[in-house]
Amino acid sequence: MFEGRQVSLFRRMAGVTIDWLACYLIVSGFDIGFGSFSVLILFFLQMTVLTAFGGASFGHRLMGMKVVRFNDGGAPTPLQALIRSALICTVFLAITYDDNGRGIHERLSGTYLIKL
Repeated sequence: MFEGRQVSLFRRMAGVTIDWLACYLIVSGFDIGFGSFSVLILFFLQMTVLTAFGGASFGHRLMGMKVVRFNDGGAPTPLQALIRSALICTVFLAITYDDNGRGIHERLSGTYLIKL
């Protein structure tokens, strides 16, 4: 179903890095307390909201990627976006991949990251 649309690890990491840096700059600009915990909360919120309602986070868009449901290629549900974002924030589950190139966070949320 997704032949030829698999996203490389470099592109995935670049997208997450862009998202994290954008959140870091926002938190730094508003001088919100709690340091990196504030960045993590903003990162989680932006990943969840942008994925649920737009199919891609800020970094995903810049890197030419999109999150879809694994079973039919449709837009992810808000629950799938929430699960995916929570698992990405654990980091370990986001960097562990199977033979199909899906991270554990994608398997558990029923999503897949594809190239546009």
